[in-house]
Amino acid sequence: MSNKSELAGLYSVIEESARLVDVTCSRETVWPILTAYEDTLARAVVAFRVATGERNAGDFDCRFTMLPKDMDPYAVALRNGLSQKTGHPVGSLLGELHRAFPIASSGIDFGVVGGFKKTWSFFPTDDLQSLSDLVRLASLPPSVAGNLDFFTRHRLADRVSLVGIDYPNRSVNLYFGAAPEETFRADGIRSILRDARLAEPSERLLRLGEQAFGIYATLTWDSPDVERITIAAMTPDPTTLPVRIEPKIEHYLDEAPYSTDDRQFVYAITSSPKGEYHKLQSYYKWQPRVENILLVSDHR
Repeated sequence: MSNKSELAGLYSVIEESARLVDVTCSRETVWPILTAYEDTLARAVVAFRVATGERNAGDFDCRFTMLPKDMDPYAVALRNGLSQKTGHPVGSLLGELHRAFPIASSGIDFGVVGGFKKTWSFFPTDDLQSLSDLVRLASLPPSVAGNLDFFTRHRLADRVSLVGIDYPNRSVNLYFGAAPEETFRADGIRSILRDARLAEPSERLLRLGEQAFGIYATLTWDSPDVERITIAAMTPDPTTLPVRIEPKIEHYLDEAPYSTDDRQFVYAITSSPKGEYHKLQSYYKWQPRVENILLVSDHR
């Protein structure tokens, strides 16, 4: 961003957005993150995330994506004291990933209370990666290799479009782009969750699948299991989705800020061992190319 007044304006939007879900923004937490990534924010896509469930209580998450492909967002976080260096493999994974694979762009997540949380590494849309190659990374959770057959059976293993690394929770998100249409049909969702030893999907999850474009899995270093499966749909108006929106999200939706002509949201439902929870990502600074990067058009 070109000056401190623009940065201050973004901070105010973040603060007001958090207040919509009764979360108090910590300036001591957020301002150092904004200044650390300041030079990249003018062209970044900015989104906010609201989620239900116990693990998401008490914080409000922000996401900056479309950061430069040659940037190491975790190195920036370490250099600016936003994250603590660790000997755990989570700390070396991003470096290994960026050295070994083509990266189209990067991103970060942070909470207005919890601070820096995640990095995102986007592969080129015309060069999706294979899990059989990714599992060669020394720092990747062993559970990824352990579930390679699972992802192969469901025709996802060769479609990795995005890798997210969660540093506080020491987990990895694997996004699968342009997944087969049957992935999002009721039988497909049931089969995937059953195979992952997760609970039978709710009717709301099955209905969301009718309009979904995305599926991703969460794995950790501490468990051999696929921890969570998430199904996501993109829409300019979440109220038109064939699901009942959670009250917490609906309240936020009514006043969610945006600074671009187009409004876009991603509504997602996650299946976890503790049950399902809902997430809404609202884009404050939207760019139409996001649909291409997320391969949304493949399911429209």
